[in-house]
Amino acid sequence: MNDLQWTDRRVAVVTGAGSGIGRATALEFARRGWALALLGRRDDPLRRTAEAAGAPTLVLPVDVTRPADVDTVFQQIGEEFGRIDVLFNNAGSFGPSGRVDEVDFDEWARTLDVNVTGTLVCAASAFRIMREQQPGGGRIINNGSVSARRPRPRSVAYTASKHAVTGITRSIALDGRPFGITATQIDIGNAETELLSGIGAGTGAAQPDGSFRAEPVFPPEHAARMVVDVAELPASTAVHELVITATGMPYDGRG
Repeated sequence: MNDLQWTDRRVAVVTGAGSGIGRATALEFARRGWALALLGRRDDPLRRTAEAAGAPTLVLPVDVTRPADVDTVFQQIGEEFGRIDVLFNNAGSFGPSGRVDEVDFDEWARTLDVNVTGTLVCAASAFRIMREQQPGGGRIINNGSVSARRPRPRSVAYTASKHAVTGITRSIALDGRPFGITATQIDIGNAETELLSGIGAGTGAAQPDGSFRAEPVFPPEHAARMVVDVAELPASTAVHELVITATGMPYDGRG
């Protein structure tokens, strides 16, 4: 943790915080005065995010598919900050590309392990703290995808995993109701991150007719603003689902 004071600041946990939407969201939280716990697989990208944030920050490398390690990390967060106000569950993997009859099942299992099990494990650890802290409650915001609503061609593993995230989000919302814990799913389409660098240029994105075409993209900072806007709503207000896409990207009718 850096030497800035964090007392009385709200606390946000961001997974996958070393790059892309996770990094942009962490920086937006910091800009608005939150204290941060940054989680991800690699230490160096997390530290670069922490340095750019200039906010009270814990850097905690962890593999989100390992429940015991995740629980230990969340215990550290609880001990250091005393509470968790928001978890942005953002870590994820695109997984293998291929038709349903072409998917490598080891890669399929890995994709579900990261996107589904990892989402649940982090949510469960945050939920335990939010349930017991005083004052109780908090928000769990899961990064879904427009693939949770509309598939792309040759993306069955990713699509199935993001549909499962929807089920997790809705279950958290229901289970969290007695404890003041809300759950939101933000479904993001074509944010211009390193992972999607080929969509707006280069080879473009796969289309249902088998072609590849460039699609509109938008800055990840815009999605980050939406996440933090939800995080800063009064506890009396719940946001269940949000969809944000690049203007003009294929959405309805894309699959």
